[in-house]
Amino acid sequence: MMNMIPERKADMWHACDENIACCDLCSHRCRIHDGNRGICGVRENIAGTLHPLTYGKVSAEAVDPIEKKPLNHFLPGTLSYSLGGIGCNFKCKHCQNWGISQISEFNGRLQTISPAEGVRRAMQAGCKSIAWTYNEPTIWHEYTKDMGRLAHDQGLQTIYVTNGYITEEALRDIAPVLDAFRVDIKAFSDTFYRKVCSARLAPVLESTVVAKECGMHIETVTLLIPGMNDSPDEIKSLIRWVVEHLGTETPMHFTAFHPQYHMNNTAQTSATILERACAIAKEEGILYPYTGNVGHSDYQNTYCPSCGALLVERRGMMGIPSGLDGTTCRACGEKISVVV
Repeated sequence: MMNMIPERKADMWHACDENIACCDLCSHRCRIHDGNRGICGVRENIAGTLHPLTYGKVSAEAVDPIEKKPLNHFLPGTLSYSLGGIGCNFKCKHCQNWGISQISEFNGRLQTISPAEGVRRAMQAGCKSIAWTYNEPTIWHEYTKDMGRLAHDQGLQTIYVTNGYITEEALRDIAPVLDAFRVDIKAFSDTFYRKVCSARLAPVLESTVVAKECGMHIETVTLLIPGMNDSPDEIKSLIRWVVEHLGTETPMHFTAFHPQYHMNNTAQTSATILERACAIAKEEGILYPYTGNVGHSDYQNTYCPSCGALLVERRGMMGIPSGLDGTTCRACGEKISVVV
């Protein structure tokens, strides 16, 4: 089968001066001069027109359990066809996928997968969804949008595993073909975002609210780094924001940091820190707090918030939804916030 990639110009930009392309895709809103690229490294101004350099170019392809994203309330127990490209609009000092997210570090090979071929492979593998992940999917906008349309035609669900730095106009542009928005809220501190990620907090919060308004399934992930974003006060502020703007039924994941990239000398996160965060979340009203990147924890399974019955057991990264009857608790009939 031929894997044809169509000629594609960029969406979400406008000409803001002679031969200057203003990118409207992410909240950096780069002004890109002729011959230059944006912060992401993959959108280039060529003679006054913005081009997506990595359309159809794939660095990583896998069939993953949906729980690996992590998504615990979106098609639990199913497989997700997962694709990653290269580049990122963040410069996180602790990035676990820096070898593909930071173009200056990339020395691998890219394969070409057209949108139609991606959907075909997802169907062939028995997946229920396609996830754009591993690096930031926002900067793959045209590719994910084109594949998303075809995925929906085949009954597949779609997922962004994202840092949330997408602009409102770009998010609303892709919303018709995007079902789940698994967003990293890396800290509840603008200082952290500026120092560690070379970004800002407010646009992440704003886009997450817009994703909720657009009807996407939302789950948040916060990687807790000892001494940097794990204080009880900061965690409580984050949780209260989620309760107010996203709702108590929003799954919140607190995951463990392991020394990576430019933060090799920082201590890894203990299970105690994660379980403390989950306990605070429960106290503040979050119904489904979870731990991640550690061994077995009481906060890995899903329990009915009404009767306490086990709804989804997780072994490793696979979910076993034995206690669900559709979207209700089999034991008591309580409505559960889950997409099945």
